[in-house]
Amino acid sequence: MAHRILTTIVVTSTRVFGRAFMEAYKQASASSKYAAEIKKGNITGASTYASNGLTLDEACRILNVKPPQAGEAQMENVMGRFKKLFDLNDPQKGGSFYLQSKILRARERIEMEIREAERKVKTDKEMKEGWNPKVYKDR
Repeated sequence: MAHRILTTIVVTSTRVFGRAFMEAYKQASASSKYAAEIKKGNITGASTYASNGLTLDEACRILNVKPPQAGEAQMENVMGRFKKLFDLNDPQKGGSFYLQSKILRARERIEMEIREAERKVKTDKEMKEGWNPKVYKDR
């Protein structure tokens, strides 16, 4: 009887330890990918790992649009596809909440990429031309 209890304890503790080890390994792996992207200076790539895990390529495939080229995207096209797919997957009309969520995250990911590109262009322009603060004078 004692050997059964001892075997059960060993097997159970091994399973618990194995699961905890695998979770810790997954978290360490994700952290190292995040740190590598930050080290490379790829803030957008790092935010992909940090936020929802949706890459730009996946987002473009979900909405069936072309990826933004050098920060230029046809937002009208993206928003049109988003609205159409979002409405088609309305749960009250028999659609899927999961698909609707994926469509929303895809739009947000594309918008994030465009904002980052616009910020970079603005920063580069400011670095090239120099910083010119707007001064308002009283009349």
